[in-house]
This record gives sequence, C-alpha cells and structure tokens, in this order.
Amino acid sequence: MFTGIIQSVGRVVRLEPRGGDVRLQVDSADLDLIDVQPGDSIAVSGVCLTTITLEARGFSADVSNETLSLTSLGRLKTGDPVNLEKALRLADRLGGHLVSGHVDGLGKVVSITPDGRSQRWTFEVPATISRYIAAKGSVCLDGTSLTVNEVAGYRFGVNLIPHTVEHTAFHTRRVGDAVNIEVDMIARYVERLLASGEAPKLDEAFLQQHGFA
Repeated sequence: MFTGIIQSVGRVVRLEPRGGDVRLQVDSADLDLIDVQPGDSIAVSGVCLTTITLEARGFSADVSNETLSLTSLGRLKTGDPVNLEKALRLADRLGGHLVSGHVDGLGKVVSITPDGRSQRWTFEVPATISRYIAAKGSVCLDGTSLTVNEVAGYRFGVNLIPHTVEHTAFHTRRVGDAVNIEVDMIARYVERLLASGEAPKLDEAFLQQHGFA
C-alpha cells in the first residue's frame, strides 16, 4: 500500500528486454533505500513494482508484459523521470489517501492553465474509469494523490500547487501526455456492493439516534 505522496523523482537508467518482459533500472539517488530490501515494493509513477536488485544509486525491478501494455511504463525511455514512493508502513502518516499501486488505466492531459501560483490541469479518461471519479474525491495520477475539483463527462480537473509541480514528474508533463490513473478503491467496493444487491442497510433506529433521520 502507498499514500500517493511522492518521495522522490527518479530517472530511467536502462530498459532491458527479457523474454517479453523488461528489467527496469531506476536512478533514485535522492530516495533513501536503507530500509528497502529485495522483494519490497516501490511505486514507480503509480505502479507497484517489486524490487529485484539494489544498486548504489537506485534499484531494478521486473515489469511484466501486462503492466507494460496497460500503463505508461510501456512508453518509458532512458532518461525519463518517474515518481517514486516506498511502500507504506503502519507507523507512517497517511498524508494522501490509500493507494494500491494497481493502475486502472491511462488518462490523457487535456489542458494546463495558470491559476494564481498554482496550475489547473484537465485530464480525459475512458468511460470505464470516469464513473469512479467524483468532485472533491481522491484520485491517484502517476502515483500522486490529488483532489478532484470538477467532473464533466469523461474529463475532470485538479489543482497542482507549486510544490507538487516542482517535486514530481509533473513539471515535465505536457498536453497530450499519458498518465497512470488509479481511482479511489472505496468507490470500487461501493460499486461492487451495490451491484451485488448485498449492500448492508443501516437500521432506522440507529439513524434516528445519531441524527441522520
């Protein structure tokens, strides 16, 4: 699990094809890996990967063909920046929201406009994802936990403060670029409960007792 709070921006050092998969080597010199062991998880631009080897300046991870085809990792080139976050520990602060690192699909940057010192970004997503995105809800973009400002059809907007732009790979993103999207997992569970017809019904007396009815 992760929080969507980016800890460092790494750089792709090498992409080594291995029988259909890829061994990804990342320079993460600014990320403290002293507490990371082979087999631990690191989110790379929002994608949960398993650390295979640790080097002096970074780490390597295997990326499956499935992940390459469904996320932006399949479009990476040597030198590209990637957002990095180590796995959440139980004692850590939950500054963003609960993020699994399991990407739901790709979105596209539609527009970037100044808004004071911040920036307003608009993204477009497939219909299969858009239904899970709600105004003032949470969404994870390239591993970054953000609050949704507004939703219109298959598009939604977020606000990026200067700190977020400067300390993530968003400062290199342009209109038309693809981004990894992970929707709020709570929305998925709610949909599943409603679809199954097994959603629990709150007792009316309980609601009245607590001022909800």
